[in-house]
Amino acid sequence: MEDKPIQQQVNDFQRVWREILDELGGVIVGQQEVLQQVLLCLLAGGHALVEGVPGLAKTLLVRTLADVLDLSFSRIQFTPDLMPADITGTTVLAEGAGPMTFRFEPGPIFAHLVLADEINRATPKTQSAVLEAMAEQTVSVARTSHRLPAPFMVLATQNPIEMEGTYPLPEAQVDRFLLKIAIAMPSRSELVEIIDRTTAQPPPRPRKVADASQLLAMRELVRQVKLAGPLKDTIAAIVLATHPADPSAPPLVRRAVRYGASPRGAQGIALAAKVLALRDGRGHVSLDDIRAVAAPALRHRLVLSYEGQADGVEPDQIITEVMSGSMLNG
Repeated sequence: MEDKPIQQQVNDFQRVWREILDELGGVIVGQQEVLQQVLLCLLAGGHALVEGVPGLAKTLLVRTLADVLDLSFSRIQFTPDLMPADITGTTVLAEGAGPMTFRFEPGPIFAHLVLADEINRATPKTQSAVLEAMAEQTVSVARTSHRLPAPFMVLATQNPIEMEGTYPLPEAQVDRFLLKIAIAMPSRSELVEIIDRTTAQPPPRPRKVADASQLLAMRELVRQVKLAGPLKDTIAAIVLATHPADPSAPPLVRRAVRYGASPRGAQGIALAAKVLALRDGRGHVSLDDIRAVAAPALRHRLVLSYEGQADGVEPDQIITEVMSGSMLNG
């Protein structure tokens, strides 16, 4: 892709984006916004935190995405008794014709796309085993670092309705996720179509649209998208306005927020907006791109105050008020 003229690269990006979504849509019923946000997160080089009740095809989504992109897929079911070595792998004693040696046996984290299902059901020690992999794309076992495959993405799920036996994710780990994606219940017509697709005949097999090398080239192109100085300032203003001590914070932030978004929130908005620009055939970010990605990039980075929690304030309400501020009215 990098040997082609820049406009041809942008056109190719658009084409592959559409083909991937078409293949995903042939398997997954509805959830178009969710499909786009997961693909956006993958192309931006980040990780996604997904919240939704059980049975909303989260596993099917990630497995289908792996098939479409010819990537390896692994699913880890997080439970309270899961140990870090169950995720990262361990060193074992290998017997052979010669003297016995130690050999590293990779765990399920060694895949391109990793579904960390119900991650908040594991203990903090086990959760932390995923943190290094997400941040450094390496795993350290017995003082040796092992490189994870590229591209690498963790899609972690949380169950919002079953809190017993769960361990809330630390803010530092939540901040590692580029986007937080909310999956809603399907509509009545979508439920009917789900019944038709899943009870009448085997689901269709998606075709391969791209591979790891193409995906890495698309990620590289994302980094080349122009982000004008005034828009960088807008992103910075949005993030600062989520902090109650900042002079630009609106009244709802001052009342309902304890801690605002980190600098990773600004990075997440910028990268996600660049992907949207390429999706729309542009080599530069627009204000609409920033508006479109602000909520999924920031909603998990806001820590509500006791008053905000007591009043049932949702992070998206806060982001909406921040986005309606003067920095976006120009």
